[in-house]
Amino acid sequence: MHPSPKALTQTSKFLSLVLRHKPEEIGLVLDDAGWASTNELIDACNRHGPRLDLPTLQLLVSTNEKKRFEFNADGSRIRASQGHSVEVDLGYTPQVPPAVLYHGTVDAFLDSIQTQGLLKGERHHVHLSADSSIARIVGTRRGKPIILTIKASAMHAAGHTFYLSTNGVWLADSVPPNFIEFPQ
Repeated sequence: MHPSPKALTQTSKFLSLVLRHKPEEIGLVLDDAGWASTNELIDACNRHGPRLDLPTLQLLVSTNEKKRFEFNADGSRIRASQGHSVEVDLGYTPQVPPAVLYHGTVDAFLDSIQTQGLLKGERHHVHLSADSSIARIVGTRRGKPIILTIKASAMHAAGHTFYLSTNGVWLADSVPPNFIEFPQ
């Protein structure tokens, strides 16, 4: 019997916490690239978090809309695709971005963004989307969304590096304000 959608959501949030931010909370160790042993993750979750088995973990990875997690080729290791606050090197190679990318935010952050641009804060990168509707969903998590258009081609031409995560999120170290189009 499969877990309920609510249980899967709770487990996904817990996995995001331990695979992106606090692996030590369950005694898990990530390697330099953010990978953890699949079996060790399951055992640690069963000791310290939500009950988990391999079929549930496989279901969670394969059905997660944002593709937050990935297995290695043989399924023996798992990691978060991006969004880490712990030090990892995901091994992504620089990519040429599309002409524009998008970032969803809310009004409360606009003054800071207009002054400082988009900063990665506690994370490794600023997260950007090639699709404005995805940026709108991201912005909605904190209130009424405001969609910023990022002049990615111009930014890239000026020497900024972009990466594309395995789940389709574009990553940059920061986005200076002069490369951001703010809504009027």
